[in-house]
Amino acid sequence: MKPKREVTRLLDYEKKNGTVFVRLSGELDHSRAEAIRPELDELIADRSVRRLVFDFGGLEFMDSSGIGMLIGRYKLMQDRGGSVAVMPGGRRVERMMELSGLYRIIEKLA
Repeated sequence: MKPKREVTRLLDYEKKNGTVFVRLSGELDHSRAEAIRPELDELIADRSVRRLVFDFGGLEFMDSSGIGMLIGRYKLMQDRGGSVAVMPGGRRVERMMELSGLYRIIEKLA
């Protein structure tokens, strides 16, 4: 069975075997973080979801609001025994992830 891949107004995601893969591109600033938060929360509200993986390959910019959104999703997943991982993006985003210390709590995938 082919995994379900969907594109909503704000997110490109795929659910497969208890994992939600979310692809983000462009900028993850305050307005976008606020806009996608409810969609992400709805996706991970499904108790069969045990892992949330963000693909930042197309992300060009992220500010502290993006970091806050990631930490919030991390806490939600941790509270129910799940995990969060990130596939790194561009150098600016990668630097933000390193400086913020997010890789100490969120797994960095190659």
